[in-house]
Amino acid sequence: MKLTQIRNATNRLEYAGTTFLIDPWLAPKHTLSFVDIPGMPYHIPDPVKENQPMPFYDLPFPVEQIMEDVDAVIVTHLHPDHIDISPIDGTVGAPLDKKIQIYCQNEEDAAVLEKSGFSRITVLPLTGLKVGNAKITRIPAQHGTYKNCGEAMGVMFSAETEKTFYLAGDTVWYYGVQKAINTFKPEVIALNCCAAETKENGRLIMGAEDVWNVSLAAPEAKLYLTHMDNVAHASVTRFTMRGQLTAYGVSNYDMLEDGEAVVY
Repeated sequence: MKLTQIRNATNRLEYAGTTFLIDPWLAPKHTLSFVDIPGMPYHIPDPVKENQPMPFYDLPFPVEQIMEDVDAVIVTHLHPDHIDISPIDGTVGAPLDKKIQIYCQNEEDAAVLEKSGFSRITVLPLTGLKVGNAKITRIPAQHGTYKNCGEAMGVMFSAETEKTFYLAGDTVWYYGVQKAINTFKPEVIALNCCAAETKENGRLIMGAEDVWNVSLAAPEAKLYLTHMDNVAHASVTRFTMRGQLTAYGVSNYDMLEDGEAVVY
């Protein structure tokens, strides 16, 4: 399997002969801020950062190169840092080919994707389904420490020819992550871990302590740290994460720069 860090939670995954694009936020830099989200439903602890336009950096490759040979898109949830959302009509995924296969978490997200023009939409079941030579299975997530910031999912990938791969998605460390690790015994685990937070929901995704907990639960696994350095509500950067993980004694991880790739 090969993982390419695109930007934020957007990654390309080549797995058992299928190329997946995960959470395709493909907008140019500085095109979104919290004040642009209709209804302004979230406030972050730092009022200055709240007005900083995201994403902070450009894509490392042209959109056409990112989409080249992609067989399917996985959208873990419909938040504007995971898929492009129009501020005018709420449609999503404008840069994507509307005929591409999309996997999503529930019927509500599927309805928005259908309204946006996509014609091949599959809600990923908890029992899993076959995609080429792989099986992909929806894994529950807890997207907030105070209360969920909407529903989100993780995905488990398995194949005879590949390491079992757990894409945890937008979640904090909780019993559901522990259960997924115990049940599937993944050998590679991708963690969204910039410790993004809002006043309404608390911490939305993992920070260094969560990563440490995952490393204790899966000491033989390789951790792939992503969702870094591109959103205003992040409270950890790649730089500070490395220092914090050193303090926790965690070393079994890769944290790539945008545009870099790793093979497991």
